[in-house]
Amino acid sequence: MKYGESLLNEHDIYLFKQGNHFRLYEKLGAHVSNIEGGEGTYFGVWAPNASEVSVIGDFNDWKPKYHPLKLRKDSSGIWEGFIQGLEEGELYKYHIVSQNGDYTVEKSDPLAFHSETPPKTASIIRDLDYSWSDKEWMNNRAELNSLSSPFSIYEMHFGSWRRPSEDEFPNFRDIASDLVEYLNNMGFTHVEFMPLMEHPFYGSWGYQISNYFAPTSRYGEPEDLMYLIDVLHQNDIGVIMDWVPSHFPTDEHSLVYFDGTHLYEYEDMRKGYHPDWNSYIFDYGRDGVRNFLVSSAMFWLDKYHIDGLRVDGVASMLYLDYSRDEGQWVPNKYGGRENLEAIDFIKSLNKEIYRNYPDVQMIAEESTAWPMVSRPTSVGGLGFGMKWNMGWMHDTLEYFSKDPIYRKHHQDELTFSFYYTFDENFVLSLSHDEVVHGKGSLLSKMPGDDWQKFANLKLLLGYTFAHPGKKLIFMGGEFGQWEEWNHDGTLNWVSLQYSPHKEIQKWVKDLNQYYKRNPVLYENDFNPNGFEFNFSDKESSVISFSRRDESEKKTILIVCNLTPVVRENYRIGVDSDGYWEEVLNSDAEPYGGSGQGNLGGVEATPVPYHSKDYSVSLTLPPLGILFLEGDL
Repeated sequence: MKYGESLLNEHDIYLFKQGNHFRLYEKLGAHVSNIEGGEGTYFGVWAPNASEVSVIGDFNDWKPKYHPLKLRKDSSGIWEGFIQGLEEGELYKYHIVSQNGDYTVEKSDPLAFHSETPPKTASIIRDLDYSWSDKEWMNNRAELNSLSSPFSIYEMHFGSWRRPSEDEFPNFRDIASDLVEYLNNMGFTHVEFMPLMEHPFYGSWGYQISNYFAPTSRYGEPEDLMYLIDVLHQNDIGVIMDWVPSHFPTDEHSLVYFDGTHLYEYEDMRKGYHPDWNSYIFDYGRDGVRNFLVSSAMFWLDKYHIDGLRVDGVASMLYLDYSRDEGQWVPNKYGGRENLEAIDFIKSLNKEIYRNYPDVQMIAEESTAWPMVSRPTSVGGLGFGMKWNMGWMHDTLEYFSKDPIYRKHHQDELTFSFYYTFDENFVLSLSHDEVVHGKGSLLSKMPGDDWQKFANLKLLLGYTFAHPGKKLIFMGGEFGQWEEWNHDGTLNWVSLQYSPHKEIQKWVKDLNQYYKRNPVLYENDFNPNGFEFNFSDKESSVISFSRRDESEKKTILIVCNLTPVVRENYRIGVDSDGYWEEVLNSDAEPYGGSGQGNLGGVEATPVPYHSKDYSVSLTLPPLGILFLEGDL
């Protein structure tokens, strides 16, 4: 082992000790370098409570005595060293001995850029060398990725979108062309990948991350993922990735009990252990942990050109009593249940991300009524750009699962969201969480016979695109897959040979295209001035609302008939006289409907109704949604 010039300078150490080193991946981990005139690899790892740290691998028969690291003398707790002649592609781990010598363990590198494919666990020395071709997207990202831009997000689990076989995973590079073609054809603006970081247990769907700087090798090399993102960007598709700073797995080779102490996790298991997920919770008050997590977030933006991070499990970070009974949690210093360290970490994370990348989006998966999740930290918010609307998802699916005969008694569940929809910058998420664990697919949740199930799903999807907020649909929902999602399988693409599934798919495609062509449906998603809740007719299970654009003098009137009864001569108040064009109708024949509608549109008459000076008389299709355009 050579001990020459370090990759760390005094400023690095200063920032590290302050908990403000947010590009730690440039300094720690394994880096092919030229130190003391010789090619080799520099290693750096944070293990302040270890008595010995060595690098082991095939190059030394996995024996710790040959390549020990040295502990820096600046109280940083960082061990480092240089192995001459060691090249890219070599397998390695850290052999760590605790301070009292009673605990020895072989650990993967927390900052490795590549790993062996599970169940193997060694890290792999890798440089990240890729020539990007997405300059146009990156130059225009501030416009394409803003809060006033269209967001129609296709959420997907990469491994089960189009899995080649039971014994083979898809490859990032090989699937790029098919994925881009599909997303472009369907009109989605963004794709959101469930976590792509390395994870030991495939059944965790990526949410139990063992390597926060390495994409899972199940799907290829790091450069293969870069290629996929590059091609998506070249086709004007934004890339959001799930990121999980809320917990990590118990696997011995990972972060847990890293140097013989609870280094990354809270020592008190009333704070440090997650009972729901059998995982460990990061110690957000520790400077080294904050360095690690913020550096991970920055890494994916820096090196992989990610356009947004959807932060998983925010609620579990915010509350000390999350999923815990009385006596199983520790109050904060004020006696409350808020995790003050996690709150401070979240705010610091978002400030740092937006300071460096004002054109990306940080999106919170937060399931409670915590205030101002998507408001700036300067006004007391958590600093996210957007928040998943979990309440809307639950209430809407609960309503749509009811037989239409009972819906009039539950219409408030559907319309409640209109009263709080502008409290946060919401994403309307029809996510993977709702189509697993026996919940059934979106289509199978719908009541009635097959025709009614498909009609209900088209109505649900149309309502989602019309409702204020950005849109997210989990894969398979866009063509009405019958089966609930199975991470070990693949989507049932064969079903598209049947007309009802093709018609659902065409409906979603047309919704996407119409949505993107009409700024009135997205520019004011977070501004109440562009929205009006017209009325709720509970007895008939009909609702109507409008999306408006003052500058374009345009209104889109949305009417939902939530029963299978055709309603003729149904009068609705409108903003102006003139012709109201029926631009979308979920019951139209190309979508497998019965063809009930208004022959392309209706003329408004000066008959006051619903507190409006004008009104239209409509035919409302069964279990259908209408989009009508008129002047403001």
